[in-house]
Amino acid sequence: MTLAPGHFHAALVQKRALHGVHHRAHVYAPLDGDTLAHLARVASFNARHDNPTAWELDVRAGADYLNRFAREQPGNTVVLSGRNKPKIDLMRLAVENGLHVVADKPWIIDHADFPKLEDLFRQAELRDALVWDVLTERFEITNWLQREFVRDADLFGTWQAGTRDEPALVLHSTHSLKKTVNGAPLVRPWWWFDPAISGEPMADVGTHLADLAIWLVAPEQAVDYARDVQMLAADRAPLLLSEEQFRQVTRHPHFPPELRPRVVNGQLYYAGTNSATFTLRGVHVRLCTEWEFESAGGDTHQSYARGTRATVSVRQQPSGHAELFVAATNPGEHASVVQTLRDKCDALQREFAGMSVADLGTEAQVLIPESWRAGHEEHFGAVMDEFVRYFHAPRAVPAWDKPNALARYYITTKAVEIARTTV
Repeated sequence: MTLAPGHFHAALVQKRALHGVHHRAHVYAPLDGDTLAHLARVASFNARHDNPTAWELDVRAGADYLNRFAREQPGNTVVLSGRNKPKIDLMRLAVENGLHVVADKPWIIDHADFPKLEDLFRQAELRDALVWDVLTERFEITNWLQREFVRDADLFGTWQAGTRDEPALVLHSTHSLKKTVNGAPLVRPWWWFDPAISGEPMADVGTHLADLAIWLVAPEQAVDYARDVQMLAADRAPLLLSEEQFRQVTRHPHFPPELRPRVVNGQLYYAGTNSATFTLRGVHVRLCTEWEFESAGGDTHQSYARGTRATVSVRQQPSGHAELFVAATNPGEHASVVQTLRDKCDALQREFAGMSVADLGTEAQVLIPESWRAGHEEHFGAVMDEFVRYFHAPRAVPAWDKPNALARYYITTKAVEIARTTV
């Protein structure tokens, strides 16, 4: 069942046929433009020439869709990807009715809702319900390899502590408002530009960065947000959009009345950039999320992980690809680090055949075959495959999954709260 699909990610989880998932999907939603856009995207998957899907959509739209959803429940799992502010309440409604949930980030955008998140997990445990976050960045090959290298003490050493001004881990994400999805220009709803509904960048995209930070610093370990995380600073800056730019990405001819309070001298003050600095088990971390109107190279992700023996970094290249680099912390150990990296890549050949290392003199680059690269849209299928596996084997869900979900949303929402009081 798909509930109130307001974001294109709601359709991307159905971009390909999913083993173990029935071909009939029930859609409970208001009869509005967001719902029609969702239906059109799923229909395009069915109609495409290569590997078409065969989804049958049972649409139950109207003003009473929420009551019908709570009353009828023709399925056992709910997909949620829409307006962010009410998402946690929809998740709680689903779990209280004994349903499993696959919910796109963010689950909460305000720290005041953090108790609701804690209660969600309590209710899910009582009802044996699985709640799953759509964390697509874990399936990006460069992120996966970065974590693998950081976990190798012979290659990376141990984490440097870093400082507030020079963190040991930096993750920076830039996203474009104007982009192409599934081969067509993305049309965003007007409410996307209201941070009270969609959240600020750190509360939204920052969910991925907070998750990766925990994934890197404490892989497969439970993080206690109250004990292991110390927030140090956060800030924010707006992105100014003209009415013409707003028109291009929403197809609305003018700023709607709901956004007028945020319009000054004909420009919309959109929540453009957030950053947060904190310590995670003593390691200084900085996250930065940034929106821009348009980029020729598309969305970008960069990160730097500094160890006592090497720095492992992911850097976006002019070609558009993110690439992985390793540099010795002590330049005198360059040759030794490169050889250790080659040995590591050789050991990974069973999982990633064809991977090699290029010595660039001051650092080394991991050469990743094109066959191991997948686009952002393909990662949604990987998330759903993982969910289906855990659906059939719920006791296999890692013990660290719940505490680390709490930790990532503590980091993102606390950072927004601090930024709003300091800027």
